[in-house]
Amino acid sequence: MDLATLIGAIGAYAIVVVAMILAGGLPQFIDIPSILIVLIGSHFIVIMKHTFPQFVGGIKVGLNSLSYKSENLQELIDKIVELADKARKGGLLSLEGAEIPNSFMKKGIGLLIDGHGEEVVSSILHGDVKLSSQRHEDGAAVFKSLADIAPAMGMIGTLVGLVGMLANMDDPKSIGPAMAIAILTTLYGALMANMMAIPVREKLLMRNEEDKLANKLIIDGLLSIQAGQNPRVIEQLLQGYLPEKSRPVAEE
Repeated sequence: MDLATLIGAIGAYAIVVVAMILAGGLPQFIDIPSILIVLIGSHFIVIMKHTFPQFVGGIKVGLNSLSYKSENLQELIDKIVELADKARKGGLLSLEGAEIPNSFMKKGIGLLIDGHGEEVVSSILHGDVKLSSQRHEDGAAVFKSLADIAPAMGMIGTLVGLVGMLANMDDPKSIGPAMAIAILTTLYGALMANMMAIPVREKLLMRNEEDKLANKLIIDGLLSIQAGQNPRVIEQLLQGYLPEKSRPVAEE
């Protein structure tokens, strides 16, 4: 889990838990019927909106996004320049067996070693980028649906609780449990939407943009290696992917 996600999750949930404890204790904020309506009901409605594989894949890619480590663009550039220098001296076949941590770059180098043309290499790699981006977008759509539905299910639970309370006004003992359902389902819906679904969706969209940028850098670098460009020229080309303040001073 990256630092921002860890700090944000711990801080947000800790504040809510502390507030509940100060308000009288955690047990009074736990209601099984409310949990069933919001937590289980919301997920079933999301499954209705999407295909089952999309739902499972979306949950999986969403959870992976929380522990995903962003690629260091400068390290990618350094590795590409290193490979370009090696290929310039010994040809593309000299790259076989090179240590390449990034799986996307490793696949691209494999295509170069196999002797595929520029159009084939570009088509395959851009296709992979498109498919990866689609998976992120599908995941974001699942969590957007969850963020939309959870508060609505909370409102449904509130109505269920109010009906139960009004139907049993002559029995004081039933008013408390019915009121708990009415209030806690709204609380659970708000918590699920704002402290889980929305943050995960936004994180997914951010990871998608980071992945696309890193992979585009890799594609440009690999095609430059295939074209036999000078490693220093490749480095200068790829430095454009870095934020201006992160670029080497010598470039200015």
